[in-house]
Amino acid sequence: MTKKQKQKVRGSKPTPDARRQCATRVVTEFDPNGIEVTHHRTVDTLGLMLRSGAITSAMHAAGRGFQAAFTVACFDSMPRVNLTLMARSPSPAHDVYNFSDRQLAARERVARAVDALGGHGSPAGSCVWYVVGMQMSVREWALRQGWGGRPVRQESAQGILVAALGVLAKHYGIRDSGERRCA
Repeated sequence: MTKKQKQKVRGSKPTPDARRQCATRVVTEFDPNGIEVTHHRTVDTLGLMLRSGAITSAMHAAGRGFQAAFTVACFDSMPRVNLTLMARSPSPAHDVYNFSDRQLAARERVARAVDALGGHGSPAGSCVWYVVGMQMSVREWALRQGWGGRPVRQESAQGILVAALGVLAKHYGIRDSGERRCA
């Protein structure tokens, strides 16, 4: 890779749309044939927190479980949903009649998890929805969403996420080894 190509990769910035959705970084580089290739990369908040020791393996596993259910439930394209009205969808594209049983079960799982965190209006519920589910950065959630639409300090936001992941681990019955209890 030439010096100019390396500078282009290092100097890449997220697109305005990507900045709005989540912590996405657009990286443009060249393949061995000299063809320009664009990669979209997101920040792995849970992975970074696990490696830094901020969360346990059980909290990480709980976060990944929530993230998986969130994606299967097709919530990742909706900023906020009233989970009590699951039969009534905000748009025809997300009509529950078009979902499989697996997707509906995932929606139920997400709804129960958010309820265990205190609902959407709680700091923990909002933080997990946006940071873990929508894959928004902790910093962006703290500045844009925060608690009740008011910004919170980034340190407080990270504490809210750590506490919420602890509650999720307990809710899912995950021990520190990352294994689920038989129940």
